Amino acid sequence: MNLNKAIENLPEKGYLDIPVPKNIDLVKEINRLRKEKNAVILAHYYQVPEIQDIADFVGDSLALAQAAAKTQADIILFAGVHFMAETAKILNPDKKVLLPDLLAGCSLAESAPKDKFEAFKKQHPDHVVVSYVNTSADIKALTDIVCTSSNAEKIINSIPKDKKIIFAPDKNLGAYLIKKTGRDMLLWDGACEVHEEFSLEKILKLKQEHPDAKIIAHPESRDYILNIADYIGSTSGLLKYVQESDAKAFIIATESGILHKMAQVAPNKILIPAPPENDENSCACTECPYMKRNTLEKIYLALQYEQPEVNVEEELRQKALVSIQRMLELS
Repeated sequence: MNLNKAIENLPEKGYLDIPVPKNIDLVKEINRLRKEKNAVILAHYYQVPEIQDIADFVGDSLALAQAAAKTQADIILFAGVHFMAETAKILNPDKKVLLPDLLAGCSLAESAPKDKFEAFKKQHPDHVVVSYVNTSADIKALTDIVCTSSNAEKIINSIPKDKKIIFAPDKNLGAYLIKKTGRDMLLWDGACEVHEEFSLEKILKLKQEHPDAKIIAHPESRDYILNIADYIGSTSGLLKYVQESDAKAFIIATESGILHKMAQVAPNKILIPAPPENDENSCACTECPYMKRNTLEKIYLALQYEQPEVNVEEELRQKALVSIQRMLELS
């Protein structure tokens, strides 16, 4: 398939459907291309290990947003999902932002459609809108301040007590923040399909098998998972806890991609992925199908042809930028 045809098919395919030569060294070629084009590869902890290992920077949503804001590269290749690449473009309008697969979306971001959220906001005009970074540029443009799981508590506490708050789109994170901050927030009814899937029964069974293991969970998980957790934190918070804790074993309730970095920073720890209700997956763990759409082959093609590119219309970018900058200033 030629390049023009592959580009035409991007809306349907999501990626450049061009054969990659079987005899090339993908890592070597990716390294060559990023050096030649002054490109930086940013990867989320939920990417497959081989992508994390070739990235210039691996982090959670907050750290990646900060890295995107600071980079001097001409091209940002985002090995993550669409809202992350979109955020990078909002922060870097003069840089080319690539996403290896445009169909790498986010169930949480998709749970807040622009038209419905805009109508909801209009019903509560006296509320400050705090939106999780896992949202589209359209939602960020309707938001007063963005947050991540790393800084959400700090963001909520920065808002005067006499101000009413809408928190969107994650109802589980929102409910957790209500408990942590004591604020009576109005929650949007959204959730991450990965963090909704953990099985309480199976986690408790694992705990019986590993009684000394610490249960650690991401706050996007359901409350019955958070209620049994020894530690609750962002992706980077979970990583730090495993690294610094005296415990030897951990049952980890978040997307299983983080276990790769955990094994690198804490090689002597026992890392047990929390199982989902439906564990037909061969790893008996929870994986984000959107994050896993990215591959080394797609990264190579994206750098080679500088497609698929993520763009944000300028008026929308300017509106969305305000809420992101407020977050970065507080972080």
